[in-house]
Amino acid sequence: MARWKRKEIEQAFDKFQAAALKGAQTKDWSDWSNCFTEDATYFEHNYGRYWGRQRIHEWITHTMDQWPASNMTAFPVRWYSIDKEKGWVFAEIMNRMEDLGDGNIYEEPNITILHYAGNGLFKYEEDAYNPNNMGVMIGQWLTAKKAIEQPKKEKSRD
Repeated sequence: MARWKRKEIEQAFDKFQAAALKGAQTKDWSDWSNCFTEDATYFEHNYGRYWGRQRIHEWITHTMDQWPASNMTAFPVRWYSIDKEKGWVFAEIMNRMEDLGDGNIYEEPNITILHYAGNGLFKYEEDAYNPNNMGVMIGQWLTAKKAIEQPKKEKSRD
């Protein structure tokens, strides 16, 4: 028998998603950090492991304040699955760059694994993505951004 009901895990995941969007929009990652237990572990394959809610908060705030992450404005979920026996959530989460208004969406996925701990909190997160693919996407975004900004600069000089 499962320790938690699927609905409870799903509600915690919904809160997690809303907190990630709020963090991306406001640069205040407090709500997102508060989705974790005090003793949580966060494992980001390209940055390392972080232990404890406070350290996770410090890391995410610093990381998402640095370019190019500071231009990521949303993290939509493409799909997810819940293993209610283990209390785990598996999801493909998109790292979406700021909208340039050119009709394109610049984003790259990561796979996220969350371990639920009860009381609406997660005790573990692991994120994995291909840094090369992320770099290619950011390069495409930069090229498009420069192409959009160049005519504006030239027009302002006229």
